[in-house]
Amino acid sequence: MAHRQDQQRRASIHDVASRAGVSAATVSKVMAGVTTVKPENAQRVLDAIEQLGYRVDPLASDMRRAKRRIIGAIMPEFESEFFGQMVSQLESLAEQRGYTLVAASSRESEARETEILARMHDWRVAGVVLAPVRNEHGPAASFMKTNGMTGVLIDRVLSDDAFDTVSADSSAASAEVARQLIGKGHRHILVVGLGEQAATVRARLDGFRATALELAPDVRIDVVLAETDVEPLRAQLRHYFAKGERPTAVYSLFLKGTLVALSEFRRRGWHCPNDISLVGFDDAEWMQVTWPAIAAVVQPVRQIASHAMEALFARIEGEAGPPTARLEPCQVFMRESVGSPANGSGSRR
Repeated sequence: MAHRQDQQRRASIHDVASRAGVSAATVSKVMAGVTTVKPENAQRVLDAIEQLGYRVDPLASDMRRAKRRIIGAIMPEFESEFFGQMVSQLESLAEQRGYTLVAASSRESEARETEILARMHDWRVAGVVLAPVRNEHGPAASFMKTNGMTGVLIDRVLSDDAFDTVSADSSAASAEVARQLIGKGHRHILVVGLGEQAATVRARLDGFRATALELAPDVRIDVVLAETDVEPLRAQLRHYFAKGERPTAVYSLFLKGTLVALSEFRRRGWHCPNDISLVGFDDAEWMQVTWPAIAAVVQPVRQIASHAMEALFARIEGEAGPPTARLEPCQVFMRESVGSPANGSGSRR
């Protein structure tokens, strides 16, 4: 009976310390990600943790801390590959530090975003990674400031006076798309997007427009944006083409917009790249395996998540100093969906 109880007993930090031949304080440092521990000692601790199946006791931790070992993550939605991968990366990084990640979707609603933050504040989460619905100046960030929450803002942000920010360099990526399309001879380009109030949408649009006009002052750039959902965007795009507009290329500022544009091409019997070229911001597996493969801007999900968590844990551990703003470079892959307008609609204008 005693043996059975011993098998069922949860391993403690002292058990790990004994197995690794180090102090409990050293085990705690390794779990917290402190880098001053000797590599050989850190490895013995990690081996002992794995052998004993040790997990941090959240109840015991809560008794010693005002905050729980919980990281909150709020994303606008979980349907896109970008935000789905982001949550997966954040979860892995949190667990490496002995924390649990609790993720929720704001469903593109600022009211729901603030409501979720209020719940997380009640739970006394140690910190929050927030991808705001619009930008760093929304009600969610204001709630975090007012209530003294520790957090990092990602994706739809530029910089902030209270929180560290990490996002993709949308402007530079869009500038590269402009260089590629202008370089291939496109002079009538349609840009489609969702919600110009979002910081990233403005950055993508401004970066594209400025570079295109600098390289080709005679370029015509049309813009179709919808504020709410893809169906209004689909209706606006259908109306645009129904008027007889024939751009030689379309640049979509978000993933679902790429799919909407492609469906409208097929409705009219147009093929990429012979009739029209297509580039989308954000990549997805279907864009790589379809024919023709769709050109895309690929965001650095892993790097954004990694730097966001580094900044968050530094603040949790008491690091002071002004907020930092970090932009991570994207990659632009010009695939089969992009060609020269001389091969398609541009030659018939």
